[in-house]
Amino acid sequence: MSLTTDKEFAFNLADFEAVRKKLKSIAGINLADSKDSMVYSRLARRIRALGLKSFVQYLTFLDKHEEEKEEFVNALTTNLTSFFRESHHFDVLKKHLEEIKHRRKITIWCAASSTGEEPYSIAMTVVNAFKKFDCPVEIIASDIDSKVLKTASDGVYKIEQLTEFQPDMKKLFFKRGKGSNGGFVKVVPELRKLITFQKLNLMDDKWSLPSGIDIVFCRNVMIYFDKDTQLQILRKIVKHMSNDSLYIAGHSENFAHVGDILKPLGRTIYKPLGN
Repeated sequence: MSLTTDKEFAFNLADFEAVRKKLKSIAGINLADSKDSMVYSRLARRIRALGLKSFVQYLTFLDKHEEEKEEFVNALTTNLTSFFRESHHFDVLKKHLEEIKHRRKITIWCAASSTGEEPYSIAMTVVNAFKKFDCPVEIIASDIDSKVLKTASDGVYKIEQLTEFQPDMKKLFFKRGKGSNGGFVKVVPELRKLITFQKLNLMDDKWSLPSGIDIVFCRNVMIYFDKDTQLQILRKIVKHMSNDSLYIAGHSENFAHVGDILKPLGRTIYKPLGN
């Protein structure tokens, strides 16, 4: 990386490495070498907003102001998502729910809620499996990014995001906006009630989660951690899961190194071992 002398703030390799080190210490996330442009563009906004002059000043400010750590993590975490992404996972979810629907209570944890498309996809699958909104299912949706959690909790989306939905699905689960809200939809209250949103850092020592979780969606999250950190987090996750539960990972994740924790069932679906 060369000095960015042509930009508003100077930014060199030392600055980039300092940012990487700080993000790793706060959130356990490893930034790839290729993310230098992203780091500059996103943190330059924070430097500008705070009236600072450089990345060095910003990192000093970050060390002295605890509240800025949330802004720092929010700026650098990526939130790529869509409704029913990796659709085969929701087919498996529906089948598994139909097999365990006799239970008094079913708990599902979505460990990376982002802007809400994934937990709402889970909730819609739950309703389709039980054929009603009033069902004994609790969905916990967490994320490290407080801003995307606010978006998720509000449940408002652009109508174009529903282009793949059948008309009856749109009608059942969403209300169309009117007037100034035209072009947007909002999830119906009955669907929203199934989900509890909460901020959670996977690197925290303790999580505010119940035990005996039946299904965990933790998709395309572990790719941001090194293998040792993955192992540490997965051991904690498994402790919160029931014996016959499912762990659903993302298509880009490889857990060959955690064979003593998770047994592969195919198509990035796993069963926890030894919990």
